[in-house]
Amino acid sequence: MAADRGSSILYALLRFFYSLFFPALIICGVLCVCLVIGLWIIRRHLQRKKKSMSTSKNGKARTVVAFFHPYCNAGGGGERVLWCALRALQIKYPEAVYVVYTGDVDVSGQQILEGAFRRFNIKLVHPVQFVFLRKRYLVEDSRYPHFTLLGQSLGSLFLGWEALMQRVPDVYIDSMGYAFTLPLFRYVGGCRVGSYVHYPTVSTDMLSVVKKQNPGFNNAAFISRNALLSKAKLVYYYLFALIYGLVGSCSDVVMVNSSWTLNHILSLWKVGHCTNVVYPPCDVQAFLDIPLHEKRVTPEHLLISIGQFRPEKNHALQIKAFAKLLREKAAESRPSLKLVLIGGCRNKDDEFRVNQLRRLSENLGVHEDVEFKINIPFSELKNYLSEATMGLHSMWNEHFGIGIVECMAAGTIILAHNSGGPKLDIVVPHEGQITGFLAESEEGYAETMAHVLSLSAEERLQIRKNARASVSRFSDQNFEVAFLSSMEKLLT
Repeated sequence: MAADRGSSILYALLRFFYSLFFPALIICGVLCVCLVIGLWIIRRHLQRKKKSMSTSKNGKARTVVAFFHPYCNAGGGGERVLWCALRALQIKYPEAVYVVYTGDVDVSGQQILEGAFRRFNIKLVHPVQFVFLRKRYLVEDSRYPHFTLLGQSLGSLFLGWEALMQRVPDVYIDSMGYAFTLPLFRYVGGCRVGSYVHYPTVSTDMLSVVKKQNPGFNNAAFISRNALLSKAKLVYYYLFALIYGLVGSCSDVVMVNSSWTLNHILSLWKVGHCTNVVYPPCDVQAFLDIPLHEKRVTPEHLLISIGQFRPEKNHALQIKAFAKLLREKAAESRPSLKLVLIGGCRNKDDEFRVNQLRRLSENLGVHEDVEFKINIPFSELKNYLSEATMGLHSMWNEHFGIGIVECMAAGTIILAHNSGGPKLDIVVPHEGQITGFLAESEEGYAETMAHVLSLSAEERLQIRKNARASVSRFSDQNFEVAFLSSMEKLLT
């Protein structure tokens, strides 16, 4: 009897759960079918739209190649990659139509091109079409004080949708790291898709920072001090890394800018069969024209920093190390020193960071010896490099570092962070000879700067020669060959 009652209760429970969940399953199934049909209808509409827009006057279809680069007027290393890539493609495939999706709505297309020439000495050989996006605010990090990675990634989906609705390309290249747009353009837009990855959105190093409860620009102090919050954030990062790997694997072609980035992308995206290292283009020749000699022709040594004013660049470390160097130098009879921070500002957040750095230099009592040069033209940058004794770069796990290569090509002794691309690819021995220096902490930077300044003119000159001889592999020409080789799969 007891067994019968137990069976009856179990049967009743099964009927209850069946009646509760079966309708939900039916609804979910119907919604999925509707979604698939809806996406199919949208894709058909987009394909017709693409065909009508890409047909030339003689009736022949022209391939449309689009770059997704919401900050194409920013003036950083990523933008130099964009313009060099466009120039190389226009020379090899002049019959194609080239489009840039940008959120720089406050300037015209002509002003963007003039800015590229002024900052990078790059001029395109054919016209390029700009599609101006109004929803760039959706990918601003300031909009997401918490869950920033997820917020920006989901925001990029909406921004990508806006781009797709305005112009449907045949070939889509994400050149700024918005991997969540890749499945959108591949499966909804019907495009062949590629990526040029400067920096993985999430990496095992970021996971390590959270796991070890170390504070950083991407790990707030109140989280690092709390074990429970750290564990929760670690779970969030692991889940995000899983999704990031899935969307990244939608790429038909993946290009990465350094060995460090390659290792992370292979681990996350698992698309080794279509992934290649394509070092970013550095205008090596323009800096090789600078004569090699002992730079100090005035009573002071000039130290410069090149890099956009973003939090991860850690300009504060440079200023603190410089202040420490000045304090230690006060008791010695050394030449006077000046630090010049050169970089691009994309928006008000970057401008706010510059003001914070100015206040930091004032608080440390070195404001008279620290200058800021914002969005300066290429000619002025070259002048500073021709006069500088040292170049500083302090980003932890910098993915590559075009500014570092430019310093070395110009004959400026580089001091970079002992991690990432600088450690693995750039500041490495050339034919067994030293090409520059690496450091990690404020003390390490200050000590290394003091060491370089203590070297004789002949010793510094030899390091400059070694560095200059090592950077030819990062030239515009080498980039074009590697980039076009990777792109051939998408354009043939």
